[in-house]
Amino acid sequence: MKKIKHWIRRNFGFSQREVNAFLVLLTLLVLLTAAPFLFRWLYPAQSGQFSSVQDRQLLDSLVAQLEAKQPERAGKYSVPAVALHPFNPNQLSLEQWQAFGLPKYLAQRILNYRSKIGDLTYKAELGRIYGLPDSVFQRLYPYIDLPEQRPDKYKRGAYAANQPNPTWNRNRPPREKFILAPFNINNADTTQLKQIRGIGSKLSARIIKYRNGLGGFYTMEQLREVYGLQPEVVDSLLKYTFVPKSNPIQQLSINTATADELKAHPYISSNVARAIVAYREQHGKYKQVDDLRKIKLVTPELLEKVRPYLGVE
Repeated sequence: MKKIKHWIRRNFGFSQREVNAFLVLLTLLVLLTAAPFLFRWLYPAQSGQFSSVQDRQLLDSLVAQLEAKQPERAGKYSVPAVALHPFNPNQLSLEQWQAFGLPKYLAQRILNYRSKIGDLTYKAELGRIYGLPDSVFQRLYPYIDLPEQRPDKYKRGAYAANQPNPTWNRNRPPREKFILAPFNINNADTTQLKQIRGIGSKLSARIIKYRNGLGGFYTMEQLREVYGLQPEVVDSLLKYTFVPKSNPIQQLSINTATADELKAHPYISSNVARAIVAYREQHGKYKQVDDLRKIKLVTPELLEKVRPYLGVE
């Protein structure tokens, strides 16, 4: 065994642990390969008969079960108790359907269909009922007292007491076309906003919440900043809403507003709000909004964006 291990290490470059693992794996492979032959050698009587005997018993049991169910299948649709004759399927009772050879559950299904959908209006409609075999339908078909073809939509109520009047719409006054008049986006409520297709309760509330957080829209393009608004909905808003020229916007005073009040604005972050307050405390009140340029965190782009909402009073 030592010579074999030495030969393996020399030819394969294995370590001592890898050689031991290799020999164990090789032994397992040999045992698994030889297992079927060992089984046939130890149990010669069972090895040739096990599969065939067990399979035969299983097949015999399946055949017996199928034969036991065969009479039940044959009796599912019994021979009609009465001779077939012309009948209206909308007038038969449960017992009369059973007399025609239908099982009770299927006869009840036909009655349920009539109670939910309405009376049958042509022959082929009976064949569409779920569970009715085509052979049974073909046997009943010549005796069904209904039209061959599907009636016109105005004639479906021929079996009902009241028939629709096909001319009722001619005397009806024309409906006035709804025209949505443009409205002010800065004072619109949820009811007005929901008149626009694509805007429901959530989106209308979201638009108003964002508008109030800003202090009012000063341009219609700000609607694109509202989360969840699809481009086609924004286009509809641009079409049916407007910002008036004399548009009062709520402003924050950068000389009196606290950091919490400033950062509540959608355009001002917490760091910028603290920087505005800190600069004011160190250098005194701002004389104009442009003084915010002295703060490094306030970029020119941010200043132009937030300028309409800031004041010095």
